[in-house]
Amino acid sequence: MVVEKPSLIKILVLTARPKTLGASIAPVIMGTALAIRDGTFHPLSALCALLGGVLLQILANYANDYFDFVKGADRENRLGPTRATSAGWLTVNQMRLALLALVLLSLIPGGYLVYRGGISILLIGVFSIIFAFAYTVGPLPLAYLGLGDFFVLVFFGFVAVIGTHYVQSLQFSVLDLAVGLAAGCLAVAILTVNNYRDIESDKEAGKKTLAVRFGGKFAQMEYVCMLVVSIIVVPVLLALFVDGQIKILVVTILIVPAFGLISTIFQQKGNALNLLLARTSRFLLIYSLLFSIMWVI
Repeated sequence: MVVEKPSLIKILVLTARPKTLGASIAPVIMGTALAIRDGTFHPLSALCALLGGVLLQILANYANDYFDFVKGADRENRLGPTRATSAGWLTVNQMRLALLALVLLSLIPGGYLVYRGGISILLIGVFSIIFAFAYTVGPLPLAYLGLGDFFVLVFFGFVAVIGTHYVQSLQFSVLDLAVGLAAGCLAVAILTVNNYRDIESDKEAGKKTLAVRFGGKFAQMEYVCMLVVSIIVVPVLLALFVDGQIKILVVTILIVPAFGLISTIFQQKGNALNLLLARTSRFLLIYSLLFSIMWVI
């Protein structure tokens, strides 16, 4: 099937996978809510954390596009959105330039955050860039070994929330771990949909995601578990152990729309899951907003 080549701007936007960027926006919202609650909100740091997180996710998406093409993982039977490199929309050299540009752009908000937060934030930034590439490249590419889920949980959950809160408050809190778990699990849910959709093509490419290793039923149950932890387990724990946070249980009302997401992953396959991917990302954003509102008021 021949896909008409879009304009350069549209290619760059599509390759950024805007429908999945909720994974980098949500933990910043939630980390900022923690800062607002404890009176340490710092607007410029919050903005730089948001820009930095989004740029790093876009960097990871571009790297995934480029290196999956180089490795031969993107084939004609691919079910996901069109990849810029494999479709010939961007040459290999153009993708390399785009990757370099994204790294340099991320240094702008990142530089301020390092100035604000010191060596710990520098380490977070360095490792975030390394793992954005290590997801699909290197001697042990994470996505090809089935480790992608774990690192998404760590970087889009714990690291993002803790880092966002820290650059504003300049202190760590044990609450960051619980909040990071909630954000990270929903980010993993987004990845799970992607991996479930691509089981067959990933098998052919030797990409041993958890869905490939353990099968479609495992992927479906992983998706359910990620939603349950975020919507029920984390809010209940916070309500029980944090004074004055019983209102956080309002978040559990999201179990109602979550049933729609769960039914979809059990009933649909192939390209039909592209819509679920976008819906799960949107659900994460809604979750982060409701959670943050309940935490702050």
